Amino acid sequence: MKQTLAFDVYGTLIDTSGVLQTLEDCIGSEAPSFMKAWRNKQLEYSFRRGLMHTFVDFSVVTREALEYCCLLLRQPLNSNQIERLMDAYKVLPAFEDVAAGLQGLPSKNFEKYAFSNGSATAVSRLLENANITTLFDGVVSVEKIKMFKPSPIVYQHFNDSTDSIKDNTWLISGNTFDVMGAISYGMKGVWVRRSADAVFDPWGITPTAIISNLEELKHIL
Repeated sequence: MKQTLAFDVYGTLIDTSGVLQTLEDCIGSEAPSFMKAWRNKQLEYSFRRGLMHTFVDFSVVTREALEYCCLLLRQPLNSNQIERLMDAYKVLPAFEDVAAGLQGLPSKNFEKYAFSNGSATAVSRLLENANITTLFDGVVSVEKIKMFKPSPIVYQHFNDSTDSIKDNTWLISGNTFDVMGAISYGMKGVWVRRSADAVFDPWGITPTAIISNLEELKHIL
């Protein structure tokens, strides 16, 4: 029986720090701290909207987080700069290990899906831009159920959408909250620890496996 693999997109397949150059063009040396705050606030807003049941497209969450950081960090970006940054988010690059990591997982053994808080259109565009579309069996987005990770509703939606069962599904993510959500729901969870400084949340939930890049994935599945 094939195993079903759910690959998170932002921060796992796609490098959100790809926006840094555009940020540097806009605000100079403050770009790294701004970028970190933007990403953290983007995730926070998705969590809050999930709890409040006030779903919007992930691009709206991203824009609202950007506008918040402009206020917090006193960086009054103009409308053209805002649009440049939002456009940059649409064409973020894949991490260098992604193509090789996916190619090392033969289709005869695995069904592979991109699984994201982003819309299907946005995710498909990112995969196409990174030339990795053909390495997936499909894209599963949360937009149909109007809920964000790490709600168990989202992981159930993935299984329903792919005609898979949670006992035979692996969630692969660079985001600890995502791995924890999947494991709490009943999936197996692989944490892609892309930074040596990253810490897994001490909640008593342990990843099924920890890897530093996707090329290591074939050795644990």
